[in-house]
Amino acid sequence: ARRIAALTHGDRAAWEGTAVFHELVRVALEGGDPLAAVEDTLALVHAGHRARWATVLAPDWHPDDATEFNGAVWPCLGTALWALRTTDDFERALGAAVDVGGDTDTVAAVTGGLAGAMYGIDAVPERWTRPLHVPLPGYGARVLRTADLVSLALGLDGTAEFDRQENYT
Repeated sequence: ARRIAALTHGDRAAWEGTAVFHELVRVALEGGDPLAAVEDTLALVHAGHRARWATVLAPDWHPDDATEFNGAVWPCLGTALWALRTTDDFERALGAAVDVGGDTDTVAAVTGGLAGAMYGIDAVPERWTRPLHVPLPGYGARVLRTADLVSLALGLDGTAEFDRQENYT
């Protein structure tokens, strides 16, 4: 996760935030509670960043406590965890994250990743996925819809057969 983040961000804080995010997603996908895993996850964070991460990921942290714009890694991940702690389902978590304002697409993406891992794909409202379409540049009119994206994800994960030719032509 740190190496992936380093491709686009030169700041170690982004690397550590990405590692924390990935670990919490892993815990959720394995059926655990990512909110309960925060303390153990912080033990894996670079020592120079551990105290600051502990502050923004603490149960009593609120987005109003942020000291910088929420597009920055610290308040972004902090807001995502706050949204999960203060709601009880996928849609409400995303709504809470977006309602904070600021860099809503980034905060919603992080919140959605964690909430999706916690609640599963069936928790995503169908009205959000029905109109979903992702045009593939260079493939003319080829568009991926929700079922195609799920198939692609399963194929990338190695948990299902995936026919590249069928999904990319």
